[in-house]
Amino acid sequence: MATIKDVAALAGVSAGTVSNVLNRPSYVNAETRERVLAAIRELDFVPRQGSRQFRPGRVRTLGLSIANLDNPFFVDVALGAEERCTELGAGVIFCNSSYDSVRESHNLDLLVQSRVQGIIIAPVDEKSSRLAMLKDRGVPMVFVDRVGDDRECWSVVVDDFRGGQLAMQQLLDRGHRRIAFLGHPEKSQKVRTRLAGARDALTGRTDVELELMAADSWTIEAGAAAADRLAERAPANRPAAVACANDMLALGLQHGLMRQGIRVPQDIAIVGYDDLAWSEVADVPLTTVRQPRKALGRTAVDMIMDLLSRPPATVPARNHVVLQPELVVRESA
Repeated sequence: MATIKDVAALAGVSAGTVSNVLNRPSYVNAETRERVLAAIRELDFVPRQGSRQFRPGRVRTLGLSIANLDNPFFVDVALGAEERCTELGAGVIFCNSSYDSVRESHNLDLLVQSRVQGIIIAPVDEKSSRLAMLKDRGVPMVFVDRVGDDRECWSVVVDDFRGGQLAMQQLLDRGHRRIAFLGHPEKSQKVRTRLAGARDALTGRTDVELELMAADSWTIEAGAAAADRLAERAPANRPAAVACANDMLALGLQHGLMRQGIRVPQDIAIVGYDDLAWSEVADVPLTTVRQPRKALGRTAVDMIMDLLSRPPATVPARNHVVLQPELVVRESA
């Protein structure tokens, strides 16, 4: 079996540099890091420290890396994970990446250095090379929410295609035929999937117009900016209803429209997505698609515990759990 010294010799670096690549990769420049990783692959080197670190039988401490805790959706996911960890007597370390892939990489380094036994991650970038490297090292990981259903990994997500169908069907059932979708599908796979579900609900409906309204983010500010754009248009040229990619967009849109004297739902109906706590207490309570946010976090903890309990040779490469959304009808649509 190859040793860390063998890797260092092949890569032309010190054993300490190899250790940094394995444990603190952000400390090593990209060229050297790639040279060391190439030597690891060539020698089929498996770090002994990793196998000790994640062995069964220890008191569990998990790492939770969240894409952005400014988003209430992720706060609820994290709270669900913490609740389940408390029930199981496990510890949890939280990291907030703030939609910053560099910060996420540093957070993952921190979790590995802290010797967590497994990592639950709602990633900024699911295709990150750092995540691939952790997988190659055998670090147990479960992805939450932000992962494609074709990826070979353990993950728990909500059926966003179904959620998009539910949002659109509600607007159709209310008789709307000029409908807009507000979001940023070019930037987010989740938004693309929700849009695809909305379009599927329109299959065969030649009497319905669907307009795509761009939003540069998921935020309340982006929703308010969309309201300003709608207010500049003549009433006859506005959509009668808007399906929003998330609740923050929907709440920003609602507030912005009402500030401009445009009534919700009489002039423009709105459907959100998430069912955040704010949605029920909005000026016009928001019709929305509820995601089981805490269940996402709780399920991820159960999955990582299951993964940790299995001998590595028996762990399936893929375990993809899909939770179902539900429509919550209130006054906005």
